[in-house]
Formats: sequence, C-alpha cells, structure tokens
Amino acid sequence: MSTLFETFPTKINRISPDEQNFLKIISHIAKPPKSLYFIGKLPESRLPTVAIVGTRKPSRYGKEVAHKLSSDLAQKGIVVISGLALGIDSIAHRAVLEVGGTTLAVLGNGLPGIYPATHTELAKQIVAGGGAILTEYEPETSARPYQFLERNRIVSGLSDAIIIVEAAARSGTLNTAMHALEQGKEIFVVPGNITSPLSSGCNALLKQGAHPVTKAEDVLEIIAPQLLEAQHTFPLGNTPLESAIISLLQSGIRDGGELHRQSGVSAAEFNQALTMMELQGTLRALGGNQWTLS
Repeated sequence: MSTLFETFPTKINRISPDEQNFLKIISHIAKPPKSLYFIGKLPESRLPTVAIVGTRKPSRYGKEVAHKLSSDLAQKGIVVISGLALGIDSIAHRAVLEVGGTTLAVLGNGLPGIYPATHTELAKQIVAGGGAILTEYEPETSARPYQFLERNRIVSGLSDAIIIVEAAARSGTLNTAMHALEQGKEIFVVPGNITSPLSSGCNALLKQGAHPVTKAEDVLEIIAPQLLEAQHTFPLGNTPLESAIISLLQSGIRDGGELHRQSGVSAAEFNQALTMMELQGTLRALGGNQWTLS
C-alpha cells in the first residue's frame, strides 16, 4: 500500500465528530464513529454537502454526467464527498478540483495509506486543494472488503444528499443508498438507459421514489435553494462559428463529425474553432471525438 509521507504532513489529525461543526452531523447516525482521523483541512462550518458515488467501471455517459454534476455543484459552493475509488468517485473528486472547489474523500482503511494506491496522487491534490482525506480506522489499518461497506455510512452521513450516477442491480453503491435512506438523506439518481446493466440499480431506486437528477439545479432546489441564481447564463462564443457550435452542443449533439457537418464550414475552420474553444475552457473533449460544454 502506498503512503503519503513523501509530500504530505506526517501528522495525522484525530478528532471527535462532536468537536467540529462540519462533522457533528454524523454524531446521530447508526454506529457513529467515536473518532475520525484525517489529513488536510475540514470545512470549519457546516456547508451544503453532497456525496457523489457510482460504479467503478462507468460508461462514457456516466463519466460525462458525473463530471458535469460535480463541477457544477462545486462551482455553487457545494462540498463534494466521495470514496476515492476507481470510476465515478475519482471523476467526482477531479471535477471539483478542476474548478477550485472543496472535496473530501472517505477511506476504508487507515492513514497514511491510500487505497487504491493508484490514487495517491489524487489524494495529494485533494489536500493541496484545501480538502481532506479522512477515515474512522486507526493509522496503518489495512484495507479489507467489509470496511468499504462500513465507510459508506460515513460518506452518506456527512452529506445532505447523495447522487448515484451509475449502479448495477447488485452494487456496493446501493449499500451507500441504503445508509442514506436509513439516515433520512435526500437521494438523487441519474436516470439511465433501461437496457444497460449499469442503470438497473439506479432505475430501481427511481421506482422506489428517489429524485431523478439531470442537472445540478435539481439538487440545489431541495438542499440549498439559496445558492440558485435568478437567471441562468450560458457561454457565448467569440465568433459566429463558436456560437453555432455551442448551440449544437446545448441541443445534445456530442459527436465531432455531426458537429462539423451541421456547422457547415470546412474541416480546417471547424478544427481551429474546436481547438480555440478547448483552450478557452468553453468545451471539453470526452474522447472518441465526443465533446461537451465545460
């Protein structure tokens, strides 16, 4: 297991949830942790907080939605929590960091180790960005499968709401949803393709009454309406061609070939516009010649 001693503070902080305003919320959950260990900085006061979780092997759709929701919520001042796992968790953490937001990661093992070890650098970035890595397990405690299920109650317990992006019918993500239900938290679910196994768990939760979420505003309306703007603004292009591409993306077109065809310009002009818009941060490549607005 990788450690953080190379560039992180060697001191691991220990705190009782009762001693800290942001953490007090988990004092009333089932089996509340007596202590939490953390590296980094916890929010000093209670701020609107959302957990974003999902499968470790997301589809392209899941990746795009997780990034968009995480980024948009962070830009509104929402603290985003996840579990530093592969897939949706890491996408959520990275999206928040990209826009300068605050994100916290809850581990299923003891510090200073990071699991999975491939996310050690991401953990460093979370702390450098003003967030924290925290756990209920004593330092040097190894990662064990059952501990990841145990930590899910803390992920949901620290949050005002939980968003599930993609989850199969039998998924550890649904364990987090179960804890959220027991804790009386708001549960939001991204609707998915009814033929996709990755959406079966999500669609089942929707049948049971979970809130469907298609944009950050769906969440803010319920947990933090004060953060909603009276008017929504959309990016404008610097040229007529850029504006046209933005309009096409807003209409739901993602494929670069189709964007080019409908823009009605030469390949050279189109590619130059895409390059400039990517440099300006107006749009973002998803891979496979797929694009989305940032």
